[in-house]
Amino acid sequence: MASDEGSVRVDSWIWSVRLTKTRSMAASACRAGHVRVNGERVKPAHAVRPGDEVRLRHAGRDRIVVVSRIVRKRVGAPVAAECYVDNSPPPPPREHTVPIGLRDRGAGRPTKRDRREMERLRGAPGGIG
Repeated sequence: MASDEGSVRVDSWIWSVRLTKTRSMAASACRAGHVRVNGERVKPAHAVRPGDEVRLRHAGRDRIVVVSRIVRKRVGAPVAAECYVDNSPPPPPREHTVPIGLRDRGAGRPTKRDRREMERLRGAPGGIG
């Protein structure tokens, strides 16, 4: 399961240590330029070795990890946490995140008045004159 020698594809490693839900999400992040290894944008097939710094922009958050162990297959969360050193900045507090406009269940579509109020709250220009 885990080994300390050799290298492995960066998309496979990101998925194996549970930084993304699926390997295809990891590969898509690489293709979109959201993954950097030692400061350079990489393709999904780039080899990652112990000691490399991997930066991943995923789910609106930057993850900065240093590879400490190579894994080729997906492992459980306790084992995955041992495979890297997490140097990521802490996530922003919940008070500082933008609240999502929630409607009561069963309230239906927003009316024109509701839409204008939402736009006014967001600061978007609403309507004509």
